[in-house]
Amino acid sequence: MTNGSMTMGFAIFSTAIGACGVVWSVRGIAGVALPTVSERATRARVARRYPEVREGSPPPDVKRAIDDIVALLAGEPRDLRHVRLDAAALPVFNRRVYDVAQTIAPGATLSYGEIAERLGDRMLARDVAQALSENPCPIIVPCHRVLAAGGKIGGYSGPGGVRTKLRLLSIEGARSDGPPMLFDRLPWVTPQRRA
Repeated sequence: MTNGSMTMGFAIFSTAIGACGVVWSVRGIAGVALPTVSERATRARVARRYPEVREGSPPPDVKRAIDDIVALLAGEPRDLRHVRLDAAALPVFNRRVYDVAQTIAPGATLSYGEIAERLGDRMLARDVAQALSENPCPIIVPCHRVLAAGGKIGGYSGPGGVRTKLRLLSIEGARSDGPPMLFDRLPWVTPQRRA
């Protein structure tokens, strides 16, 4: 679809956790939809959030991002920092938060306070949490890797809530320095191979 000079599209793709969606423009990826109850529901969610876009074949850079998301959700370590985002409509503070979040490697975590500290003011932790709750590109901007103080899970605004956050962290093999984390014993967790 053309919006002025802006061409946009979306695609639905299968992953180990269900059907995800990706929305793109000529500037980059504008949105990622995590799985809902079915592929049809994910497609409907994308259509509600982005009514002006139409389903189509992703361009090569978006296809590469999709392939990397699929691999990451299958438990393969992938770095998604190469993915170009269309952040033009996002608030400046949110963009700064997302830039920091994108530096968190699979299997690692930061706290809201640590991100705020990297932005120059630890007192911004609640603002960081708010910005992450508005993240239009989960997985690419790995908000699931951001925890509350003391290693507590914190919230998650994506479909499935905290359960999805725990599942994503488990797939990536996230571990703490202390005793096993809560999600280490959940039924969908499979042992991660270590190098």
